[in-house]
Amino acid sequence: MHRLRIDFVSDVVCPWCIIGLKSLEAALQRTADIVAPEIHFQPFELNPAMPAEGQNVREHILEKYGASPERSAASRSAIRDAAAEFGFDIQSGPDSRIWNTFDAHRLLHWAETQGRQADLKLALFAAYFTDGRNVSDAEVLVASAASVGLDAVAARAVLAEGAYADEVRAAAGFWRDQGINAVPAIIFDRQFAVMGGQPVDAFERVIRKIATRAAAAA
Repeated sequence: MHRLRIDFVSDVVCPWCIIGLKSLEAALQRTADIVAPEIHFQPFELNPAMPAEGQNVREHILEKYGASPERSAASRSAIRDAAAEFGFDIQSGPDSRIWNTFDAHRLLHWAETQGRQADLKLALFAAYFTDGRNVSDAEVLVASAASVGLDAVAARAVLAEGAYADEVRAAAGFWRDQGINAVPAIIFDRQFAVMGGQPVDAFERVIRKIATRAAAAA
């Protein structure tokens, strides 16, 4: 059984990140007999300069990518369908907003020290994409933490005190230095990278290849 380290570089307002995560989870279920995965969620800010009030998603996509309203609507539909295949409900629409996610990444860093990082990651994805919540708001973040069994008082203190800001910036900088400029980026054993929300079969092939190589080298 190969102990497989997985660094999942992503942002909680990235729809392809939740799709990629669900696809990866499905692949790991298929390969549960050959690998023991250890997933570490790494920070990536899609919009580090986003102000506190956020921005309308249509305006943001137009400014950032030049996408027309029709193209944006088609993209949102494709994303909703892709997520639905994994049982994840994306409700975001043309009136949704994009938010700054630095505090969410700080809370995720803390959650890893408490053994609840994966649970909080999924809760934040649901808060944003399914419930349309503002994931830069401290109350939303604390509620998400509490919903997965994390201590609400401790979570509030992490946010209020600016804890783990340096660690998050350092981690984000490290992955940028590795050439990661889009997410999701999934790095296996710090050696093999898969980019984007790939199909389950694609993740499974990579995992099986890594396990085979590890077994041959043992």
